[in-house]
Amino acid sequence: METLRPLAVAMGDPAGIGPEITAKAWKARELHSLAPFFAVGDERAVAAVWDGPVVRIQDPEETADVFPNALPVISVADMGEIVPGSPDIDGARCALQSLELAVGLARSDAAGALVTGPVSKAQLYGVGFTHPGQTEFVAERCGISKENAVMMLAGPTLRVVPITVHIPLAEVPSSISIDLIVAKARVTARGLYRNFGIEKPRLAFAGLNPHAGEGGAIGREEIDFLKPAIEQLRDEGIDAVGPFAADTMFHARARAGYDVALCLYHDQALVPLKTLHFDDGVNTTLGLPIVRTSPDHGTAFGIAGKDEANPGAMIASLRMAATAALRRAELSASGTL
Repeated sequence: METLRPLAVAMGDPAGIGPEITAKAWKARELHSLAPFFAVGDERAVAAVWDGPVVRIQDPEETADVFPNALPVISVADMGEIVPGSPDIDGARCALQSLELAVGLARSDAAGALVTGPVSKAQLYGVGFTHPGQTEFVAERCGISKENAVMMLAGPTLRVVPITVHIPLAEVPSSISIDLIVAKARVTARGLYRNFGIEKPRLAFAGLNPHAGEGGAIGREEIDFLKPAIEQLRDEGIDAVGPFAADTMFHARARAGYDVALCLYHDQALVPLKTLHFDDGVNTTLGLPIVRTSPDHGTAFGIAGKDEANPGAMIASLRMAATAALRRAELSASGTL
C-alpha cells in the first residue's frame, strides 16, 4: 500500500449518508488496514454529522501527512446551508462538482483510484445531469462508451453483472442482443483479470424467462440471444456457461461454480447481491482506464444525521479499490496490463 497513490472519495450528496460513512471509514482505517484516502466535497457536510478531526487540503499529495491524524478533504465551493436528511439543488450541485473533480484527479493519476459516495439522481436531474447514473457519467468522462463499461456488484461470496441496467422491465426483451451480451461479457472477463487477478474467469449466464425458457415454451430469448452469445464467447476462449434458471443460481453450491453471474436485468442481479451482502456490497465499474468503486446503497436521507449509517460498504469499496489499483500497477509494471 505504501506505493499506492491516495484514493479519491467523492462524498456524494451532502445531505445523505455519504459524509458520515466516509468519516466512519477513516475512523476505522487502522482496524481495516485501509489505504490512505482523501474526501472530495463540502467539509461542512462532515462536520454536520461527525465531530472527528478534519483537515482541508489543496493537493492529494498532502494526504500522506494528514491521513494518520485527520480526514483530509479537498473542498468544493460553499453550496449553501447543509441539513442532513434534507436534499436540495445546492447539494446536488455540490455532489456533481465533487464527482467531476474526483474523476479528474483519478484520470490525471493524482489519485490511485476513485470511490464514489451515494447521490440522488432525482436531485441531480434538477441541475442538468443527463446520465442514468454515476457509472455512465464516469465512463463518459473516461472516454469509454456505455457498451464498454460494465457495472459489476460484488460481495464476499457473489459477483453479479446486470447486462441491462436502468431501464423499465418491459423494455428488457427488446434491448438485449447477441452483440450486447458478448460485449458485456468480454469486458467482464477482462476486468476480472485486470482488477481481481482471476486468470480464467468463469462466467455463468442467467436466463431471462422462468426456467430459462423451458426450451422455448416460456420464451425464446435464451435460444435466440443467450445461447448464440455463449457459443461465440466460448469460441473466443472465454469460459461461459448457461443459460441457467435464475431461481437456482444463487444458493451456496451454485455460487461455488462461477466467478460472476451475468443477469439480463437490474433486479435479477441486485436482489441476490443485496440479500447476501446488503452491508458490504460494492459497485465497481469494469472497462475503465481507472479503478472505480462505490458502496452499493443509496443516500438514505431518512437516517442521515442520526449516526445510524453502517460504513461497511464504504470500507469494502475502499479495500476493493486499493486492491484493484495495486493489481493494475503490477500488471502495468510487467507490461501485461
